[in-house]
Amino acid sequence: MDSTQAGLFDEGQSSERILLANYAEQAYLDYAISVVRGRALPEVADGQKPVQRRILFAMQAMGLGANAKPVKSARVVGDVLGKYHPHSDQAAYDAMVRMAQDFTLRYPLVDGQGNFGSRDGDNAAAMRYTEARLTPFARVLLDELDEGTVDFVPNYDGSQTEPAMLPARLPVMLLNGASGIAVGMATEIPSHNLREIAQASVALLKNPKLSDEELFGLVPGPDFAGGGQIISTSADIAHIYGQGKGSIKARARWQFEELARGQWQLVVHELPPGTSSQKILEEIEDLTNPKIRTGKKSLSAEQQQTKALMLGLLDTVRDESGKQASVRLVFEPKTSRIDRDEFVNTLLAQTSMESSVSINLVCIGTDGRPGQRGLRQVLVEWLGFRTQTLTRRTQFRLDKVTDRIHVLEGRMVVYLNVDEVIQTIRESDEPRQALMQRFDLSERQAEDILEMRLRQLARLEGFKIEKELAEKKDEQLRLQELLDNPAALKRLMVKEIEADAKLYGDERRTLIETAERAVLETRVIDEPVTVIVSQKGWLRARQGHGHDRTQFGFKAGDDLYDALECRSTDNLIAFSTTGRVYTVPVSSLPSARGNGQPVTSMIDVEQGARIVHMIAGDDGRRYVLGNSAGYGFAATLKDMTTRQRAGKQFMSLTKGESLLKPLALRDADEYLAMLSKKGRMLAVALAEI
Repeated sequence: MDSTQAGLFDEGQSSERILLANYAEQAYLDYAISVVRGRALPEVADGQKPVQRRILFAMQAMGLGANAKPVKSARVVGDVLGKYHPHSDQAAYDAMVRMAQDFTLRYPLVDGQGNFGSRDGDNAAAMRYTEARLTPFARVLLDELDEGTVDFVPNYDGSQTEPAMLPARLPVMLLNGASGIAVGMATEIPSHNLREIAQASVALLKNPKLSDEELFGLVPGPDFAGGGQIISTSADIAHIYGQGKGSIKARARWQFEELARGQWQLVVHELPPGTSSQKILEEIEDLTNPKIRTGKKSLSAEQQQTKALMLGLLDTVRDESGKQASVRLVFEPKTSRIDRDEFVNTLLAQTSMESSVSINLVCIGTDGRPGQRGLRQVLVEWLGFRTQTLTRRTQFRLDKVTDRIHVLEGRMVVYLNVDEVIQTIRESDEPRQALMQRFDLSERQAEDILEMRLRQLARLEGFKIEKELAEKKDEQLRLQELLDNPAALKRLMVKEIEADAKLYGDERRTLIETAERAVLETRVIDEPVTVIVSQKGWLRARQGHGHDRTQFGFKAGDDLYDALECRSTDNLIAFSTTGRVYTVPVSSLPSARGNGQPVTSMIDVEQGARIVHMIAGDDGRRYVLGNSAGYGFAATLKDMTTRQRAGKQFMSLTKGESLLKPLALRDADEYLAMLSKKGRMLAVALAEI
């Protein structure tokens, strides 16, 4: 079989042949699109994923409004699976549980009765034990479903219809946020405050050319369900909203409680998103009782130092969270004389009480295309969707009113000609046709007259018909005005957004206050030191400069690699055979009394790599870095610095290439001389490097 035949796919008796590569590509693309559109990403219009939309629609169809008696969650899940979503029952239940958690959604859509989990990661009770109904806020998504606002499509087997979208009266995607991983893309949308988003929507409606500065002033940042504090600057948040992607810094909120005899304790009552009381307790346990890392024989110097620090500050920590307070973590200091700011700063720096929150505004737009959008684009697209649903609702109501007017006009004929109408019906074999011909009625009017009851011929009923007819004609004029005048429609939209904001809005939970990120600062005396580096990577530091290198002693089989003169506040940079760089503070190096410690005990070198070169100096010191193939560049020591023990990739090395020893540059240096293996030399200006 040749290569062409091997790559063909023969489908049964069909003569059609397709390359296997093309078939696999198309099949995977179909799968990717189904995941993106049918599972992982929310719609900008109603902010829901398909399973969430189907849960809400099924619950409304079951009559589970906010005032209804809740039913077993298993009944809801059964309806969702049987009619609209033929997938895992546990997946559907998990989605419903999330919609009921007030610590997950800023504005929950499901009112859950029973155990629906906790922010500590506890699972919800089985669906046969819990009960559910819709929350009042869910009306924002469902109220206008039966008014022609959205299209209905067949369900998976064609036996039912379901809404392709929910007619959201507010941009719920921004209010409740979303999280999901698709194929090739992911979304992480934070929750926001309803009043702020409503104000921004109204402002954009009134002035589509609203500046970014004014828009971001109305929406200063996310508003998390669990509160907390955002410490990023307004400029950073505005940049993220403009790009639709980024990361903001958030931290817990706390207070100091005064105790008897001058004692005090720190009480944390709000945590950043993604952090729980249980997680904080586990982190503190790892810090105060660390485990030996894989591949190591003992605790590292860093672990011992952190343990001593935490045990010196913290006496006990308790989780007093409960019904009275959803979050209450109590930290007792070792002694009341400990500086309170230092105590808090240490906890923030060492635990998840301060963390980064990713933002990635990826969603499916009103055009059906998934993509990343900025805050303005999300609001503009939703306003376009709301304009469309409001127009369709108005047209639907106008059609209803017009039909009612048509029917009432037919009844007025009966009221004005009662005897003649009765006589026509009695004497005719085809009363419908006879009425239509005698009184110039439509088939709709004639059918309504024939279905009228005798009691409706009373004089009082005639007055009611006249009154209703006048009211319906006034309503018809008002609805027609909305369709003919975009400004009137816009005013109605503003009025409805403001009404919902007043009904469902609440105060902001998350404080936005810029603050510096907590960093553990070790006070180091700035003095000259010499870092002694052995050929096998052992490090030690000796005070002062100008030492006689011949006096340094080493273990048998080892010798001097370099003596690096620097300051105690500087960093040492280690280079591995793979081009990764690692940072070790000079102040953390052992003294020169013994042989020191191997650099591998201070960093996590990747498997199969080894350290080949080391440099030390201040952040502004410039170096020329090159490889054996003749490729290189200039960089400052600050560019190479990293806070990660596992280092960072800094240079690309292909197979067979090795890293040359970094060359330090002085301010007076102007040229770089390079010597080849064949003895040829080339000098180039440093400005060209």
